Amino acid sequence: MAALRETAERFGPLTDAEADRLALLTSDWQIIADLSFADLVMWRQVPDGFVAIAQCRPSTGPTVHQDDVVGTKAAPGRVAHLRRAIDEGGIIASREPRWDETYAVREDALPVVMNGSPIAVLTREVSQAVSRSSSRLELNYKGAADDLLHMITRGEFPVQTSVTGPRRGAPRVGDGVLRLDAAGHVTYASPNALSCFHRLGVTGSLMNRSLPRVTSEVVLDKGHIDETLAMVVMGRAAWRTDLEANGACLSLRAIPVTEQGERTGAVLLCRDVSELRRRERELITKDATIREIHHRVKNNLQTVAALLRLQSRRVAAPEAKEALAEAMRRVSTIALVHETLSGTLDELVNFDDLAQRSMRMAADVASPGVQVKIVRDGDFGLVPAQFASSLALVITELVTNAVEHGFEGREIGTITVMASREQDRLHVSIEDNGVGLAGEPSGLGSQIVRTLIENELSGSITWRRLDGGSVVELDALVGDDR
Repeated sequence: MAALRETAERFGPLTDAEADRLALLTSDWQIIADLSFADLVMWRQVPDGFVAIAQCRPSTGPTVHQDDVVGTKAAPGRVAHLRRAIDEGGIIASREPRWDETYAVREDALPVVMNGSPIAVLTREVSQAVSRSSSRLELNYKGAADDLLHMITRGEFPVQTSVTGPRRGAPRVGDGVLRLDAAGHVTYASPNALSCFHRLGVTGSLMNRSLPRVTSEVVLDKGHIDETLAMVVMGRAAWRTDLEANGACLSLRAIPVTEQGERTGAVLLCRDVSELRRRERELITKDATIREIHHRVKNNLQTVAALLRLQSRRVAAPEAKEALAEAMRRVSTIALVHETLSGTLDELVNFDDLAQRSMRMAADVASPGVQVKIVRDGDFGLVPAQFASSLALVITELVTNAVEHGFEGREIGTITVMASREQDRLHVSIEDNGVGLAGEPSGLGSQIVRTLIENELSGSITWRRLDGGSVVELDALVGDDR
């Protein structure tokens, strides 16, 4: 989290370990802000007081700070309260609420501890402008927040090895909260959490019931219960997992509550992600189908190329054999594009690898008796699938033309391909050290190239003669922004 470190180091040095600890806390403190219905502000001590280096607003209640406070210094009247949190090492509640403009703010301060030493101060600030009744939900939310804040004062939250998983649909406080005791029994379940488990097929209240037993009863395949699921529903590990049953899917995240290293309970967040997982499975199925289609197209094109090769062996006329060989080469180039697409999860082609293979194939097929060295400079980058076939055909035709006509009567030659990208605009230069151009090409290959460049790639192409060779330059649009 570079921004936090840069802000903090404007007011004093910060070690790598301290920066990592503060970044880990701020990446996960939204849970505490939502459970507390309060703003959180992190303060760094400086010689003449404290300065704010990070803040977090709640999504479950009104915010105290309409404007950002990062980079501002604490008012002189608050310095003693913040220093007391460092000195006493616990949660220090303000004796009297302070007034911000027209409303009162009640503030708790606590030290952020790492390896037994405070490295920052955290304040929890609650607006008193709107009176909130002490409902059962609010009392349990604040109780869970207090448990996590006490862990911060002991350096036990967040857990360094916490794994929440990369999948989408991470549960939040507003989605559903359960509190568990050390044995995995439910001591509180929010209404949203109860609704989530009802969708799984759980009936009745969850209060005082063993959550591991409840989940094992609804899981259909009881012989293959994931170990991660058991650890999460027990609240034993700071992990995240999915629970599926009866056509519903819940995303679960456990936050163990510890005291001096001993687990005393857990906070469990849950979210109904049934629709999200269904869409993800549909996308996976579609991706697999698209890859299979590309694979079959590649196989069919290779079959066509093989048929053309067989036909060319039965043809005696040189011109007919040459025409069939050219058709076979073009079909093989398109097959190479589909082979590349069949091995990727998206519709983008790494064209550098594809270009290298197609150019080598074109050089070997065009003139087997000439040793052609191909030098590539620059990158083609990622090219959308709808432009890959056209671009590959263009590059193959140009390299083939350079080999067949530029190195006629020679044993060796060099072709230099230079590529550069400016966002979606591609610039390519293909230069050879052959005999040079007698004029602008007018054969079938050059007609195919010009048609593809102008109609499919919205670009332009020019041929030029050089001293000791020739060069062709093309400009093409190979992006979705047309």
